[in-house]
Amino acid sequence: MRGNVLVIGASGEIGIAIARKLAKEGYSLLLHYHQNVEPILQLQLELDEDAILGFYQADLSTSNGIHHLIHQLDFDIDGIVFAGGNAHFDLFQDSLEEEMDDMLQLHIKAPWMITKHVLPNMIRKNKGHIVFITSIWGDRGASNEVMYSSVKGAQNSFVRALAKEVSLSGISVNGVSPGFIQTKMNAHLSAEEVHSIIDEIPLNRAGLPEEVANTVHFLMSDQSSYIRGEIIEVNGAW
Repeated sequence: MRGNVLVIGASGEIGIAIARKLAKEGYSLLLHYHQNVEPILQLQLELDEDAILGFYQADLSTSNGIHHLIHQLDFDIDGIVFAGGNAHFDLFQDSLEEEMDDMLQLHIKAPWMITKHVLPNMIRKNKGHIVFITSIWGDRGASNEVMYSSVKGAQNSFVRALAKEVSLSGISVNGVSPGFIQTKMNAHLSAEEVHSIIDEIPLNRAGLPEEVANTVHFLMSDQSSYIRGEIIEVNGAW
């Protein structure tokens, strides 16, 4: 086996695609989910028997949930993929403080705390991979998604800064920034809105979760050994 990888948000379409790809390439998986356990159970049936070491339920929008997950992790972790999170669609002035707190916990504090927990062992072994699934809006910003853009921008900065701090310790930290990907996160859009967005994409289609997963696998592999602190865009030239 190539190592043990913790996938945060493994029940979403991108998380599922990442889990499938990494399992196919010989990694052992620890899968996190919040509410939707069905995709995790399906993966357990679908993948090789020894591909999944365990799966863990936790609400990472709360401090209790973050610590609950950390205390459950009883395997050495060689890599982490942060693929979880929620979008937030609203006018900024209509956003509630509680919603802000949830977004900050889920997208910023949870990855910080989980990374802080696994880093000492990675440093001791002088190897490790950390990959964030961020967003095109973390770089460019989006109206009606100001909070989501803000926390994804913070993830981008975290990737770039942490990579400088731990590269000499053999740890690779990078991000993957998807554009418009065919997932349920875009279910709030009308057919007309989807068509309008695709018209703006030079490749003239939505991306697939598998295309994000392929990029994650590349960043987890030795083929990306000199890539550190980068945010790889997967967006069809949008």
